[in-house]
Amino acid sequence: MIREASIEENDKIMSSTDVVHSQPNPSEHEYPLPRTAWYVTGLLTVIFIFSFIDRQVLNLLVGPIQSDLKLSDTQVSLLQGLGFVATYVLLSIPLGRLVDTRKRINIIAGGIAVWSIATAACGFARSFGGLFVARAGVGVGEATLTPAAWSLIADYFPPERRSLPFSIFLMGPYIGVGIAMVAGGVVMELLAGMDSTALPLIGTLAPWQLTFLIVAAPGALLLGLILLVNEPTRRGLLPGTAPVAANIDDIKAWVRRHKRIYVALLLGVPCIVLVLYGLQAWIPTYLVRVHGMSLGEAGTQYGLIAMISGSLGVISGPFVGRILERRGHVDAHLRVAVIALMLMIPSLVGLAFAGDANKALIYIAVVSYLVPLPLALVAAALQSVTPNQMRGVLVGTYVVTTNVVGLALGPSLVALATDYLFADPKAVGQSLALVGSLAAILGMLLIGRGLKPFADMLRAERAGTLA
Repeated sequence: MIREASIEENDKIMSSTDVVHSQPNPSEHEYPLPRTAWYVTGLLTVIFIFSFIDRQVLNLLVGPIQSDLKLSDTQVSLLQGLGFVATYVLLSIPLGRLVDTRKRINIIAGGIAVWSIATAACGFARSFGGLFVARAGVGVGEATLTPAAWSLIADYFPPERRSLPFSIFLMGPYIGVGIAMVAGGVVMELLAGMDSTALPLIGTLAPWQLTFLIVAAPGALLLGLILLVNEPTRRGLLPGTAPVAANIDDIKAWVRRHKRIYVALLLGVPCIVLVLYGLQAWIPTYLVRVHGMSLGEAGTQYGLIAMISGSLGVISGPFVGRILERRGHVDAHLRVAVIALMLMIPSLVGLAFAGDANKALIYIAVVSYLVPLPLALVAAALQSVTPNQMRGVLVGTYVVTTNVVGLALGPSLVALATDYLFADPKAVGQSLALVGSLAAILGMLLIGRGLKPFADMLRAERAGTLA
């Protein structure tokens, strides 16, 4: 009882800036039991963690993959970015549409099966083309998760209690990246003395190929667990409407009516994600090339930083938002993003001039804290300004823009700057500083233009005058 009271109190603190977009339905109070809601949130978070392990372990294996397959930095960046994002982007909006009308549990289960098989297929690749196709398969599976999970969480918790579960769920990428780096580095160190491993019916695999098979294995367990979850009742519908997706014309009209807010959410926020994915893709290589770390050491050091700093950032964001709101900033959800972007620029620049590994790790830790700081608030903001019947499509659109700008461009822009602007493999620190700082400045401009209309919309919502 004491524990449940503590959770409720934290939720009220972290959710006070949330806005309920519609009046509750008559059965709105009949939400699932808190223990069920938290169990599902925990399971979705674990699934999100493992999706990022499968997605990010490639970044640790850049060196041995390049050595075996004779790939350039630009080819590696295509595997890190475009190979995954191409299918992830193409399917996110159609899957978001399905999320609005179909069983979300089945959508997630299908996604787990596809991305786990595709991750294992990376371990069988013998060429750039084979890896590219397998990475595309990972993108197909993982496109299911965010729209479906956000929709589920909103139906397990009443509006005033959603910020904390969203924050916990959004810790998944940072814990996942940390585990991918740390566990992947340990596995690579254990396998370092082995030239290859012969497996029955499979053949001979290099250590990096075996690593892919190991990280794909937990998918079978996660698939079984999610299929045991019951689909919750859809809630939070606009009064007098059925639980069906809005038509595309209505969605377009809504976005046009509030275009500066959606430009901030769908184009400004992805600049933050660009910094994030640029770091995740190239920090291990930066530590190896510039500061002389071993692959295992780089993975462990960055993995711990990503896991600790990233998790602290995303979980503390709502508290920072609450502090700003108490000081009169109605736009706190987006203002935190502008502040985080401004504060991260000095540390990004520091990566180019860090004289030793310890200084570099401090800069990495600061940026790794600031990048995720606004993301839980952004998730809540998107739910707040979007009617229920449009959320699947617009969350899918958010996934598309964050990944086109972030995952497709982040790793590739850093690689292109290293290969062609600086023409020096050891200049990866300068590339991270340049690309990250420019992205931060652009993000500040785009999100900054959305602050006033966002605040105006929240005031109108609270006053019951929103049109």
